[in-house]
Amino acid sequence: MSGRTRRGTMTPGFTLGMVIIWVLLWGDLSVANVLAGTALVVLMALLFPQPPPERGQHLRPLACLRFLGRFAVELVQASAQVTRAIFRFGREPSCAVVAVDLRSRSDLMLTLIALALSLVPGSVIIEVRRATGTLYVHSLDVSDQEGIERVRRQVRDLERRLVRAVGSTSDLRRVERS
Repeated sequence: MSGRTRRGTMTPGFTLGMVIIWVLLWGDLSVANVLAGTALVVLMALLFPQPPPERGQHLRPLACLRFLGRFAVELVQASAQVTRAIFRFGREPSCAVVAVDLRSRSDLMLTLIALALSLVPGSVIIEVRRATGTLYVHSLDVSDQEGIERVRRQVRDLERRLVRAVGSTSDLRRVERS
């Protein structure tokens, strides 16, 4: 274990954030609870060191708010779409697995995009190819090439918004170019 690896998770901000979560989960702000949370965070970080965060990632608060607002709307729309597909009697919903090549290349962005897509009703990540940055998305109610292209546009739009919210400058340039 290198010192560089440990520094990735043992920042004061990380420790404070985890202790706050610990106290909130227990629902009791006491000296004993804060000390126990701090000890646990330090112990976990030493026993299970994580790699340092990728360089160049930027948190852009306004873009984060835009992403969250639009994502909430998309969740409601997807829920309505799944409900319509379920209650269409006499017609089985069509599905497709769509390969989407992402433009961003960082592991963090690949993970965040896959997680966000997995939260949307009617879509599931089937496979991720890290080397090529390809997500294979199983999507409900896709019956033709137009539907496949719609899924690709939606995933790339989600990628663009996420990169604008928390992506690196190089990922942002790559996403905005295409």
